[in-house]
Amino acid sequence: MDFVYNIAAKAKFVTDGLRDFFEYRDLGIKNATGGKFHAHVIRAVPGKHAVSEWHTHTLDFQMVYILKGWATFEYEGQCQRTLRPGDCILQPPGIRHREIEHSDDLELVEITSPGDFATQLTDAPSQAAE
Repeated sequence: MDFVYNIAAKAKFVTDGLRDFFEYRDLGIKNATGGKFHAHVIRAVPGKHAVSEWHTHTLDFQMVYILKGWATFEYEGQCQRTLRPGDCILQPPGIRHREIEHSDDLELVEITSPGDFATQLTDAPSQAAE
């Protein structure tokens, strides 16, 4: 494992991530851990909105921490959750979920393991939780 010091003033956000309505800032964790973990800051592209698709990820760990703004997610077996600054959610491996909407100023930190993982679109759960 390598030492990483990621300087915000030199950081670049790119749009080549999983979703085109977000920009991603890699924190250097994936390279430093040989792909065991990934951490990045994700922010909304103002004026672009979520495409609400049910999906799962093939991974062991996924945590989201909201820095700014808000986002509403829906999780299989859970009700919709609106996360605001300081809120954190741990998504169990393989949980079916989707983003409903987010604010134009949304910024969040996402940490995953492993660093690279597959995403699969799925059908909606048979019934959403209330």
